[in-house]
Amino acid sequence: MKISFSTLSCPQWSWNEIVAAAKDLGFDGIEVRGIENTIHVPSAKPFLPENLEKTKEKLQKLGLEISCFTSSCNLSDKCNISTVIKEGKEYIDLASKLGVPYVRMLGDPNPHPEENIDFSFTVENLSIMAEYAAERNVAVLIETNGTYANSDTILRLINIVNSPAVGILWDIHHTFRFFSEPVSQTYEKLGEYIKFVHIKDSVKLNGQVKYKMMGHGNVPVKEALQVLNNSGYNGYISLEWVKRWNMELEDPGIVLPHFINFVRNILS
Repeated sequence: MKISFSTLSCPQWSWNEIVAAAKDLGFDGIEVRGIENTIHVPSAKPFLPENLEKTKEKLQKLGLEISCFTSSCNLSDKCNISTVIKEGKEYIDLASKLGVPYVRMLGDPNPHPEENIDFSFTVENLSIMAEYAAERNVAVLIETNGTYANSDTILRLINIVNSPAVGILWDIHHTFRFFSEPVSQTYEKLGEYIKFVHIKDSVKLNGQVKYKMMGHGNVPVKEALQVLNNSGYNGYISLEWVKRWNMELEDPGIVLPHFINFVRNILS
C-alpha cells in the first residue's frame, strides 16, 4: 500500500514546497487537486507544456509519483457539460503525458447526497470520458461522493458503463458518514473496482460534519486500513484534508506528519 496526500491540504504552498514536504515526510506520492491559486491543474505552472519534462524529472529524482489528478469535472452538470467534457479531456491528456494512471471525476459534486442527479446523463458522459481515457492508457475514477457514496448506486453506474477505463475512488468517510455503511461491507461490494482511496476523519455535531485530525473523529479509519491491508490492496491511500475549502482547519505542517505516522503505526 502506498501513501499520498491531496494538495487540498496545503493551498498556500508552492509546488516546490509540496514536493519537498512529500519527500521529507516519507510519502510515496502527491494527489494533485490545485496548486496555490490555480485549481485547474493543466493551467498550473508545473504542468504547462514547457515545464512538463522538468516536473517529471524532479519527481523521478526524488522517488515520488503523482498518484492521481483530481479534477472538478462533474459529469452530471447539464448546464455546463461541454465545458466539463473539455476539461476532463485536458486532465486525461495531461495524465497520459506524465504517466499518471488516474483522473478523478464526479457524478455528484456535493459530499451530501443530492436528490436531483440524472443517473442516465451521468452514464452517458462517463462513457464518453471512458472511451477517451482508454485510448490514452488512463482510467477515470468516480468517487463515492454524494449520491454515489451509496455502494449499490455507484456499482450500478460502473456496471452499466462497463469499461476497463473506469474505476472507483473510495472515499471511506462518505460511505460511512452519509450512508452508514460498514467499511467491510463497502469493500466487499466495491473492492474489485477500487483503484484509489481517500481518507479523512470527522465527527457529527448538531447535524453538521466537523473534520478532525486522524484518530480524533469516529470514522472507522483503522478498520478500513486493516480491511484494505488484509485484502492485499496495493494502491494509494490519500489524505484528503480539505483545508482549501475550510481554512480554519489545522495547518498542513501539523496534519501531514500526524497522518503518515498514524497510518504507519496501523499498517505495521
